[in-house]
Amino acid sequence: MDFKLKSYKKDFDYSYTFGAFPTMELINFKPEAVVKVLVSSNYDKKSSEDSIYSVCNDKNIEVEENDKLFNKLSPKENCYVIGVLKKFNSQIDKNKSHVVLVNPSNMGNIGTIIRTMIGFGINDLAVIGHGADLFNPKVIRASMGAIFKLKFTHYDCFEDYINENGQRSVYPFMLKGAVTLDSVKVEKDKPFSIVFGNEATGLSDDFLNYGTSVLIPHHKTIDSLNLTIAAGIAIYEFSLKSK
Repeated sequence: MDFKLKSYKKDFDYSYTFGAFPTMELINFKPEAVVKVLVSSNYDKKSSEDSIYSVCNDKNIEVEENDKLFNKLSPKENCYVIGVLKKFNSQIDKNKSHVVLVNPSNMGNIGTIIRTMIGFGINDLAVIGHGADLFNPKVIRASMGAIFKLKFTHYDCFEDYINENGQRSVYPFMLKGAVTLDSVKVEKDKPFSIVFGNEATGLSDDFLNYGTSVLIPHHKTIDSLNLTIAAGIAIYEFSLKSK
């Protein structure tokens, strides 16, 4: 792949990892996607078994010191390592449980949810609508590289997702939920889908017609929970209930 690196745009066929840790995750879990690794002259080059230089050398990955590119590409002054990666195809496992995000818009929130999913053993993400860009460096950075352990698929609409993923229990999380989270019974031998709406609008009332809608009770002193908090609570509870 020979091209001039530019500030990221969604239509590029490549993206970036900003920081040493997410770049290491890229190298360790998606080495076939790595184009090269950029390092700043401020990066600590002292030899160690886990340094970027030694790891890249072991995997035959090009390392380039280029301060000019850092000034052009990096959004943070304290970033000393950038991974350049080819975008790759992914497909969720129809037989596993999923997190489903409907028209998510905040890239940082998506990355945080991905990291939470991986942390609790749910490794498949369905994204409804095509506004979200999972390869956006903001998503990758917020996930701390957990996205490289994730299976993910985009769908045009929720009906396409349902039609393509077989028999499963569906739980849309809504303020109008029919049951509270603590009362949900999860079938241990059947995959589930926990579904969350957009940060601003949540899920439409149409989702009351799918599966069992769920409410996370909270004090009336707030109108709703932040998406990442609600997703984190739900992911944790379902990971426990499904064991």
